[in-house]
Amino acid sequence: MLSILPKKILYWYDNNKRILPWRINTSKNKKEYYVLVSEFMLQQTQVKTVIPYFLKFVTKIPDLKALSKCKEKKVLKLWEGLGYYKRAKNLHKTATILVKNYNSKLPKKIEKIIKLPGVGEYTASALSALIHNKECIPIDGNVKRVFSRLFLTDVNIQNFDTEIKKIINKLPKVDRNADLAEALMEFGAVVCKPQNPLCKICHLQKYCKFFNGKNYISLNKKFSIKEKKINIYCYLNKYKKEIALTKNKNLSFLNNFKMPEIQMVVANNNLKKKGWHYLCSYKNNISNIKMNIDLFYKFTKNIPKKFNWYSVDRSSQEFIPSFTKKIFKKIAKVYN
Repeated sequence: MLSILPKKILYWYDNNKRILPWRINTSKNKKEYYVLVSEFMLQQTQVKTVIPYFLKFVTKIPDLKALSKCKEKKVLKLWEGLGYYKRAKNLHKTATILVKNYNSKLPKKIEKIIKLPGVGEYTASALSALIHNKECIPIDGNVKRVFSRLFLTDVNIQNFDTEIKKIINKLPKVDRNADLAEALMEFGAVVCKPQNPLCKICHLQKYCKFFNGKNYISLNKKFSIKEKKINIYCYLNKYKKEIALTKNKNLSFLNNFKMPEIQMVVANNNLKKKGWHYLCSYKNNISNIKMNIDLFYKFTKNIPKKFNWYSVDRSSQEFIPSFTKKIFKKIAKVYN
């Protein structure tokens, strides 16, 4: 099976691959830039979500040099709504390093690639394969699922990842390493899906132990949803319709972004005595965190320590995450 797998997968890919904006035929430099941006965006985000953000990003920032010279605020603004904003910062840092130290090229040695900001083992393998056609297969959830089903590898065994790597390392060499890497990821996403895989139309079905054994193997380990009770405290300037924001450290996924004061505590009876007024309760889900939020506000003329004032009515020139913008809309009711 392994001896014919690359040929079979590449045949399927040539006839079924999706038309994606970072796959278009273009110059080598532009292609390298498109792959770099798309791989950072695709970390923990689905293709259909990434496409409009990618198109907007490369229209506004057309190449690596432009990205390296761009202000971080602009990069974050273009990333706004895509989430996991640390990726945007790391992409910006990586572009600066590549322009400064590598003549605007991705280094060929994977040991150097993996040292770039925001580049782990998977992204390094993906960049190396897709840009330099290196003989390495980036192993994401899609690729693991394909091989675990083909060879009926138990996902619950302790050394599951190691076993999958051993199988992949036995694949015969091909000239089209970049295409093979994309083909395997694409096949897992489109045909060998986590739920309801398209086994009946899969041209690998006669080789697949999963299909022939009628034995369901799932890579979807239960995604634990964490529930958090959160209080948000907003300092308001009544006369200027402003809200005080600071860099908040209590929510790791929004570290260093402008936020009101946030505490992972339950409201207490002393809040009203201290001038805090309850406004509303609402839910907000980010990643695997389900937040039950109570929103409080207090009018003050004196700016709190380490805070800055921002208009509630209009968007600031500085990047503000969607999480905070939702708070702005709630607070606007106080002034109405």
